[in-house]
Amino acid sequence: METHNSSTKDYLKAYKQSIENPEAFWGDQAARLAWYEQPQQVLSTDENGFYRWFKGGKLNTAYLALDFHVENGRADQTALIYDSPVTDTIKKYSYRELRDLVAHFAGALQGLGVEKGDTVVIYMPVIPEAVVAMLACARLGAIHSVVFGGFAPHELSVRIDDARPKVVVSASCGIEFDRVIPSYKPLLDKALQDSMHKPGHTVIFQRPQVAAAMQPGRDLDFADLLQQAEPADCVPVDATDPLYILYTSGTTGKPKGIVRDNGGHAVALKYSMKAVYGVDPGETFWAASDVGWAVGHSYLVYGPLIHGCTTILFEGKPVRTPDAGTFWRVIQEHHVKVLFTAPTAFRAIKKEDPEGEFKKKYDLPSLKYLFLAGERCDVATYYWAKDMLKVPVIDHWWQTESGWPMVANMVGLEEHAPKPGSAGKPVCGYDVQILNEKGKQLIPNQEGYVAVKLPLPPGCLPTLWQDDERFKKAYLERYPGYYLTGDGGYIDEDNYVYIMGRIDDVINVSGHRLSTGEMEEMVASHKAVAECAVVGIADELRGQRPIGLVVLKDGQTISEAQLEEELVAHIREKIGAVACFKNVLIVNRLPKTRSGKILRKIMRHIADGTPYTVPSTIDDPAILTEIHDRLKERKTGNAFAS
Repeated sequence: METHNSSTKDYLKAYKQSIENPEAFWGDQAARLAWYEQPQQVLSTDENGFYRWFKGGKLNTAYLALDFHVENGRADQTALIYDSPVTDTIKKYSYRELRDLVAHFAGALQGLGVEKGDTVVIYMPVIPEAVVAMLACARLGAIHSVVFGGFAPHELSVRIDDARPKVVVSASCGIEFDRVIPSYKPLLDKALQDSMHKPGHTVIFQRPQVAAAMQPGRDLDFADLLQQAEPADCVPVDATDPLYILYTSGTTGKPKGIVRDNGGHAVALKYSMKAVYGVDPGETFWAASDVGWAVGHSYLVYGPLIHGCTTILFEGKPVRTPDAGTFWRVIQEHHVKVLFTAPTAFRAIKKEDPEGEFKKKYDLPSLKYLFLAGERCDVATYYWAKDMLKVPVIDHWWQTESGWPMVANMVGLEEHAPKPGSAGKPVCGYDVQILNEKGKQLIPNQEGYVAVKLPLPPGCLPTLWQDDERFKKAYLERYPGYYLTGDGGYIDEDNYVYIMGRIDDVINVSGHRLSTGEMEEMVASHKAVAECAVVGIADELRGQRPIGLVVLKDGQTISEAQLEEELVAHIREKIGAVACFKNVLIVNRLPKTRSGKILRKIMRHIADGTPYTVPSTIDDPAILTEIHDRLKERKTGNAFAS
């Protein structure tokens, strides 16, 4: 098993070196990878003045993830476990088998004219063929852009027009719970009809549940191509060449294409698997994510495979596939050491099984850590998970832009006692600071803007896809010399970082800056509450004031009036009258993105009656109608207390 040398075993020593001498620190980490040509410069700047890592180095990400392990004793180790309760399928792929599939599909893409530097859009469910397509692109030095399978045709066409792919890879259908979703191919057809850019071909994986209609000349069968193709070799690329584009919502409505380079990405992910997550090669790591999200890219596909782990591709949900015990079944059956998921998944499990009855059916000796990210982990969920699993529960924080953790408990270096509500301490390479409006660094426990002093470490976005100006404006302009994360928070006297939500989730009540995240923790602590959101709404007297929207646990019958009375009293006791928290609404669901983030800003716009754009990443737009109706009902019925 791989171990870090003594110079990086201690967190404080490693962190200090990573900030004071990043070239030496990351040069040491880069030396742990197999390069075709070693980097000439660890850290440099390009013609735009943007920082770049490992200039002059040549490598191939798919080689590091597959061929390297086949050549060095892991050929027969399981690389990928496809566990699909929605199709009642479990299939395992060794490193050799996955390497061969990827090499052949890379050959198929090559036969369609895909070369180094070309782009390929992948629009697929959580199936092995999606992973094969991603790695096949990496093998050729082509740039993949995975688009989440639930996107509507307009959002897909926007991404096709921006990425301009030579080929689109898709599937005939998706499956959710006990329902087949046959619309993948029809949605793709509509997107291609509407897009200005027309890819040369689409490659369709025909799932057994649905056979999609094929357009002769354009649409090609995935299985047929795979069978006919000759395997392709790995193509060396520059460390600074793009590996993939991943689109994330932008404030203008046009998605931002986050670029990930090959060299920095590989170095950062390899480092993080042991240093952050405490996993060794040969062990099983499960990131319960869709391949369309940053977590799916970093910790379902690339991170575990580059590190030589076994990774799990799970096609299902934490509940109803078939029940709230499905996570425990997967952990027991596949000997998972680390589970990484979103707090929203655990809230869903808690809602359906508040007493943890399903957990009692399983024995989980393999599980050592639960990592949570994607949405701030409320204290109630933290303790529920900790009490049930009896393992460390580690909330950590990062972004699509960073590609790997920015704040965490780095258990591979030195385990710290978690502080509930905190995402941990800054990860090596990230000089995290809290700034005020004028860019001055704040003292401990003062809340402000979370920023990272440049340079960002390897693995973070070097720029946006074909939009350097937007990159500067969105992230670098406000505080020169810093990357602005867009989140608010504070750092305590022990250097623990508290992320209190997006900057627009901090509300100003009569001149007092108050965190809706802090109030949410208090609301979530109520025994009847499964999930909640606190948003700031316009108030003529105070500027803004908070209201709470609450989803009850199954079986709870408390009235809205009673719940409101209890929660108002609780927050008044904990924060004081200054919070001006006076209203609670019970709703069936909260509007979220497909990755589980609650859309607080949209709810604020609904409450205030101001225009808003429904984001492309929303899970179910119909929920907004319910929220609108409930807010309108309260306003016109007995009016919000003010």
